[in-house]
Amino acid sequence: MFFRVVSILFLIQATMASASAQEAERVVVLTHDSFAISEALLESFEAQTGISVEILRSGDAGQMVNQAILSKNNPLGDVLYGVDNTFLSRALDASIFAPYQSPALSYIANAFLPDDSFRVTPVDYGDVCLNYDIAYFEESGTELPASLSDLTEEAFHGLLVAQNPATSSPGLAFLLATIAEFGDEGDYTYLDYWEDLRANDVLVVDGWTDAYYGEFKVRGRDTGSRPMVVSYASSPPAEVLFSEEPAAGAITGAIVGDNMCFRQVEYVGVLAGAANEAAARQFVDFMLSPAFQAELPLNMFVFPVREDIALPDVFAEYALIPENPASVDSAEIEAKRDDWIQAWMEVMLR
Repeated sequence: MFFRVVSILFLIQATMASASAQEAERVVVLTHDSFAISEALLESFEAQTGISVEILRSGDAGQMVNQAILSKNNPLGDVLYGVDNTFLSRALDASIFAPYQSPALSYIANAFLPDDSFRVTPVDYGDVCLNYDIAYFEESGTELPASLSDLTEEAFHGLLVAQNPATSSPGLAFLLATIAEFGDEGDYTYLDYWEDLRANDVLVVDGWTDAYYGEFKVRGRDTGSRPMVVSYASSPPAEVLFSEEPAAGAITGAIVGDNMCFRQVEYVGVLAGAANEAAARQFVDFMLSPAFQAELPLNMFVFPVREDIALPDVFAEYALIPENPASVDSAEIEAKRDDWIQAWMEVMLR
């Protein structure tokens, strides 16, 4: 009987040890639906570290952050990637991240760091800008707008399609660019500006896909009637890359004048209470590795934050990076986002 009890206890201990070992070899990455990584690169990480990776996609960035906050006492994953500066303050205020200072931060400009707490680590960035059909502006002789204010002029009547900031990430980014430019107090605010855009027949749709592939008119595409759209500075190289005739060059361009674009920075962080914090830290380091950073442009059409990464040829030739993008403090965004959007809806959707 004694030996049987000992055997059972030994079996239980061995099973528990095996389960712990399996847990130590796995990292769960909570992310948004747009996350993409090549299978070869992921397999390389797993082979080098002995850590298996489970990707848990959770809708868009806002949905992902909300899920992480609601489950912070029992985290859904070990590491969260994809929170951007429009939702960052909400995540930080909820204390969902454990501080971690990656050694790879030495390759990243300090301007990308939101603060000195190291609760999140910047991974990539992208700029929401006005995109345009090159053929329309060449053939019509219309000058491109040099400022957001120009969009209210008669020359641009009925040309622009934008997205609803309540339902679209680029729509929110463009709204923030107008707030950065015109403010929310004073004689002429962002709401006055949107009133003028409305009078100039701006079209607003729910999402980026509806705007870009439904209403945006581009040479060689049968859909749409508007030659300007709110999109990304990386959209022109994407058009070239996926074109049936890439050698023909760009058919769209991005306008990157001062304060005409809004920069979205995406971050990764180790979730507080993670089941495998050590593996989560290794995954953060991996996302800052040259191999991962080099894949970002063609996988997710964003720019790497590492300063030593060469862009793919199609990005280097056709993508533009604004020198002076619009900026709004993340804490102010969190404090006022809902009110800004509600006031915008009262003006634009009445």
